[in-house]
Amino acid sequence: MWLRMEDVRNGARQRLPRFVFDYVDGGAEDEACLHGNGSDLAALRLLPNCLKDTTTIDTRVEVFGQTWSRPLGVAPVGFNGLVRPDGDVLLARAAASQGIPFVLSTASNERLEAVRAAAPDAVQWMQLYVMSDRAIAEQIVRRAAAAGYGALVLTVDVPVSGMRERDLRNGFKLPFRPGLRTLWDLASHPAWSLGMARAGSPGFVNLSESTDGAASAQLQAALLARAMDRSLVWDSLAWLRRLWAGPLLLKGVLRADDAARALRAGVDGLIVSNHGGRQLDAAPSTISVLQGIVQSVEDRVPVFIDSGFRRGSDVVKALSLGARGVFVGRPAVWGLAANGEAGAREALGLIGTEIVRTLTLMGAACVRDLGPDHVTRSWTSQPQASTR
Repeated sequence: MWLRMEDVRNGARQRLPRFVFDYVDGGAEDEACLHGNGSDLAALRLLPNCLKDTTTIDTRVEVFGQTWSRPLGVAPVGFNGLVRPDGDVLLARAAASQGIPFVLSTASNERLEAVRAAAPDAVQWMQLYVMSDRAIAEQIVRRAAAAGYGALVLTVDVPVSGMRERDLRNGFKLPFRPGLRTLWDLASHPAWSLGMARAGSPGFVNLSESTDGAASAQLQAALLARAMDRSLVWDSLAWLRRLWAGPLLLKGVLRADDAARALRAGVDGLIVSNHGGRQLDAAPSTISVLQGIVQSVEDRVPVFIDSGFRRGSDVVKALSLGARGVFVGRPAVWGLAANGEAGAREALGLIGTEIVRTLTLMGAACVRDLGPDHVTRSWTSQPQASTR
């Protein structure tokens, strides 16, 4: 039984070889941004209202005309097939079971059509990386529209991959050539190794439009290394708009002026993100810039957030500062690693239960009851009243 997210993480650590766990768990350079996401969330305090009727708690939110059971979603994570065979499908089903959205990564290991079919009535969005050959992005967008994905999420914080030192030390790249230490690591994790042996090596199957045509090894290595189109600029959004008629979100926004410019460009939503601390290690925590971005868009589009959220109380802090919802990546993948679909479902359910408990303790019967006055950033001594 898992009582907290660290229990889920420990379960993942026990099952995964070190190079896979480090790929999921690690950040860029000194991992200052990764740890700052958590420490800045922990520094916030919630100020509850008392004597409020919390007989029933309503965690539902409406986004683009669809209702989520709670203000929580599964963020796009690449290479889930390395964590578990069929990992993308299992995560999509786990999210659907909780009534929350799932965002499929361009770097997924299952055909996007298969993932959509695995939970056809659920909210699913498609994340997009734009590589140097834009024809790859174009075929992904066309297929996502045909399959019924509800929104397109363009990731904008990866002009080049962050320096992920754990991956470099582990020799984690394509083609993967394990050394003696890694071979011993594989032998020490027989359940994972046998599962991978039966399923075969996962590939980035959505880079090719054809179901029987695999993308080249060079192209798959480029995606793992995040070799993206560095000429992608604000004017490029018009190109995407010609391909995609549904809601378009930008993921990776950290500046209020960029958020305002996105609105002028016709973007339908924003995801405040530093890529979970995996890109610019000197970037700020997402929670520290959230309120400024929310204020800059003046409620004209929904603002979401990810990076570092581990507890339901973290989610409530973001909601209080104006986020419409919070996406989590590692918690869901840790659950997937530890116990498959059931593990991902339990990890997401753990956060959901904590959201309900936190709202109850806050005296908030629904998400709409929360506001910036419910969050304080620091503790200061209050002057004592005079007794004279």
